[in-house]
Parts: sequence; C-alpha cells; structure tokens
Amino acid sequence: MLKIAIVQHVIRWNELECNLQHITSLLDRQPGAGLYVLAETFATGFLAEGSAEKAGLQAPQIVCWMKQQARRLDAAIAGSVAMVDEDGLLRNRLFFVRPDGSYEYYDKHHLFSYAGETKEYVAGERRVVTEWRGVRLLLQVCYDLRFPVFSRNLGDYDAIIYVANWPARRCEVWQTLLKARALENQCFVVGVNIVGSDKFCEYLGDSVVIDAYGQTIASCVSGKEGIAVAELDMDALLRFRKKFPVLDDADEWPL
Repeated sequence: MLKIAIVQHVIRWNELECNLQHITSLLDRQPGAGLYVLAETFATGFLAEGSAEKAGLQAPQIVCWMKQQARRLDAAIAGSVAMVDEDGLLRNRLFFVRPDGSYEYYDKHHLFSYAGETKEYVAGERRVVTEWRGVRLLLQVCYDLRFPVFSRNLGDYDAIIYVANWPARRCEVWQTLLKARALENQCFVVGVNIVGSDKFCEYLGDSVVIDAYGQTIASCVSGKEGIAVAELDMDALLRFRKKFPVLDDADEWPL
C-alpha cells in the first residue's frame, strides 16, 4: 500500500519564504506518509501578468526545498511550480520529487485561457506517468480535469494526481469531475486544492482521495487548512479490475 498525505493549505500570494516555512510546519504534523501532495503553484500562488522574471528566480529555490523535504521525510513530494524552462518559456510544471533527489515533471497541457494563462505560459505536450512504491501515477494540473480524453486510462496507471487552484464558485464541478475521472478510469484519484483567498478568488479546498468505486476514502474539511491521509490498496484495485474489467471494453482511440 502507498500512504498518501494530501496537504490542503493557504497560499500567501507571491510570498515565497513565508509559504515554504508554513508548508514545512504542516508537513511536520503528519510524518510517515510515502507521498505528500501539495497544490498548484503551492509556493507562490498563481503568478500572472509579468511573472516570467519572478518565476525564473524563484523556481530553483522551490525545487531545492522539495528535494530537502523529500529527503527529510523519506517520501516523494508533488506540487506545481511556475518555472522558466531551458528555452526561456514559462511553464506550469508539476514536479514529482523522490527522496534521493531525482524527479520527473509534467507541464500543464490545458492552460486556463479564461483567466489569461495562455498569455503567459506555454502548454506542455507530454502525457506523464510515473511510478512510486508500486503505484503508477498520472500527473495532471487543475484545468486538465475538465478534459477526459487526455487523462484516459490506457492501462498504464493506477491513480491520477490533480493539483489545483480551483475557485470556490465552481466547487461542485471540482467534486463531480474528480469522481467521474475515478469511475471512468477505474483508478484512484487524488485531488489537492488550496484554501483561503487571494487577489483573484476564494478557495474552499475540498481536497480528496477517491477510490475506483467513486467513494471518498480521505478528505480535508472544506474551507479549512489540514492534512488527510489515505492508503492506496493496490491489491483491492487489481481485484476490482479483474472482477469487473471495464477498461478491456474501452473504445479504440481515435475512433
């Protein structure tokens, strides 16, 4: 089993040091997990309007912090960072960092044009699945949740991680789609959202872990900071897939 801690936290917008110190204190409250999942742009909040220069300066420090925490906790840690890549392009990059300092990353594919994300950021093209302690994990960011084709289970993953800054006014959409992704892909779904408010929106969190039956197996209290823990029972998931082989009957894609 993989023990996952979902960290529902407040972000002080563009206050890097304050956020990292605060999240460190939250992690210390819940030792013993094998994976800690933080929110989208967890260290800075969602940077827009001229954020490239800031991101270029801050991202290396954030990734260094993630490596330190992964080593200290002997666990993987995941969360997204606004980062200027080697080509000078700004990406919303979800890092998955292991205790030995190695990492994989996924660049957000579906940029939220409604809020101007396409004006600053460049979309990623790679679909990324990583493995950790016996569980194959598909990495996704926020708005990706609305697009089921991109997250379709091709038999190559057991759980989806969604990290988000998802507004309170669309909380029912968040809750509904997380459950739908779990049911249609016969997998665990881990959804981590921020709580509190910034200059743009209010956020309720509603962070959850959902199993392949669509049942919530761990959740944070809506509207409050906190950490919830769930164990992903791979034996139970494999038994369910064998007994009820929905994925075997999926359509070929493209049609």
